[in-house]
Amino acid sequence: MTKRSINGMDFTAMVLAGADKLQQHAEHVNSLNVFPVPDGDTGTNMNLTMTAGARELRSNNSASIGQCAGVLSKGLLMGARGNSGVILSQLFRGFGRYAAQYEELNSQQFAAALQTGVDTAYKAVVKPVEGTILTVAKEAARHAVYLARRTTDVTEVMTETLAKAKEALASTPDLLPVLKQVGVVDSGGQGLVYIYEGFFEYLTSGIAAAPAVGQAAAADTAAPAPAVVLVKPEANHLHVQASAQSQLSTEDIEFLYDMEFFINRLLGAGPTSRFDEDEFRKALSVNGDSIIVISDDETIKVHVHSKTPGEVLNLALLYGEITQIHILNMREQHRDLLTAGMDIAPSPEVFADIPEEKSPAPAPAVPPADDLAPYGFIAVSSGDGISEIFKSLGVDVVLAGGQTMNPSTEDFVNAISSISAKHVYILPNNSNIVLAAQQAKELLEGEREITVIPSKSIPQGIAAAFSFQEDETVDSNTSGMLEALSHVKSGQVTYAVRDTKFEEMDIKSGQYIGISNSKIVAAAEDMLGASQALLSNMLENGDEIVTILTGQDADFASTEALTGWLSDNYPEAEVEVHEGGQPIYYYLFSVEA
Repeated sequence: MTKRSINGMDFTAMVLAGADKLQQHAEHVNSLNVFPVPDGDTGTNMNLTMTAGARELRSNNSASIGQCAGVLSKGLLMGARGNSGVILSQLFRGFGRYAAQYEELNSQQFAAALQTGVDTAYKAVVKPVEGTILTVAKEAARHAVYLARRTTDVTEVMTETLAKAKEALASTPDLLPVLKQVGVVDSGGQGLVYIYEGFFEYLTSGIAAAPAVGQAAAADTAAPAPAVVLVKPEANHLHVQASAQSQLSTEDIEFLYDMEFFINRLLGAGPTSRFDEDEFRKALSVNGDSIIVISDDETIKVHVHSKTPGEVLNLALLYGEITQIHILNMREQHRDLLTAGMDIAPSPEVFADIPEEKSPAPAPAVPPADDLAPYGFIAVSSGDGISEIFKSLGVDVVLAGGQTMNPSTEDFVNAISSISAKHVYILPNNSNIVLAAQQAKELLEGEREITVIPSKSIPQGIAAAFSFQEDETVDSNTSGMLEALSHVKSGQVTYAVRDTKFEEMDIKSGQYIGISNSKIVAAAEDMLGASQALLSNMLENGDEIVTILTGQDADFASTEALTGWLSDNYPEAEVEVHEGGQPIYYYLFSVEA
């Protein structure tokens, strides 16, 4: 179906279709993990990230693609989990920045938005690796820009963009040898292809069933399962479910003016323009409800039902120039519906009816500087025993996390807000969580002092926390913790979920495998054999400190046999055993000189 441009409703339908497609294939994306371990989580992380963005967009869709892209960007940014989720959020963050100035995008503008997304994502990653989701996005966007110079049809551009993305995905093993060795394509790139397939299917079919956003995320049990939304381009709007209008009295609509607009903070801001989102919300709530405020450095998006629209606009003018103003009289709408005998909500030609937003629990106020503790700590943990170890080392907030349960950017933001300290340290303790922690730090830049110590394992995190000195300076502590990371070797014992070949090692499904510093070094039919082989690889001199964290499925007899083996074969080693309680991994090993 030919489309000369796409507006906000088209974009909403594309995103919901993409989220649905990704949800359907999340487990396949998980299965593409290079390691044959039972907790591949790229599909889970991308799905949870996309679910957060799609949910935000469903609640705040509009006819303006600039507005919709901004809403999606905000949802993805806060909901981003894992490296793949953070990169996905950056792709659409750049897309949203380009689209912000437009009501609709033509083919060239759509392609340029994709390219801006790629540029943003590459800048967000310190050391971009080719053969990943970045490569797939880059090649697809580059081809879109090329094609858009030759056609005005957005559908054709998306069709060829998807084809190029699939081609780039198929080439990822040629760029990352480890992918070719184990016979898979890049998992993040595959996830992006599924999203683009959803975009393509909507643009070519014209009707896209929206996903049950919230059901996709097993961890997100609080999210209600919304009804299916059908998007029909010929009507150019979404049909949304609403309450029966005939049961409501017109005069009961207290906050009758439904307002939606943008504030451009770069234009027209006055001398009192320092923006405090909480204070702004409070001011809007005096004569309003159903308040939604989404802001960044350049733009503030506002939705409110108000008794006094003039006061709302005067308040907004303090922070910049107002654009894209839409004001509807909901009593007038209601009277028209009753007169027509209708018992459904109006089709949102301009924007969908947005349900009343429950006020979030206020973040604890940060006391005056003199009352703040000098330091605060956040650590990610994957077991009750490990959490207790971090608490005993003075960690203030322990977030449950690890493989398949990565904390989101918003989780880190909320944790930081709950700590009354001048400087907050974050220990991600997983290589797939570092980017989300960094993204939270960037969101709070200028408001809080935050340092992310890039610990990539639980043993590294424990070593860093142990090295911390309360009476030292920030620079000294940061240096000491980073140095502590380099002195720790981390090991894990789990089982293989598929046959594979890793370097020169043939691994069979069901075997126990030992992983040392992100490399499979042992495979055996029994857990004790795999554990012994792993420790033999990790111990160089035999006089190191060995810490064993037992998982929830490790049995006492195996642990006793393992410590006995260490005593016999490495009598100079100092061995400590702690109950970690982590899932999936029978043992976590730490070896320090």
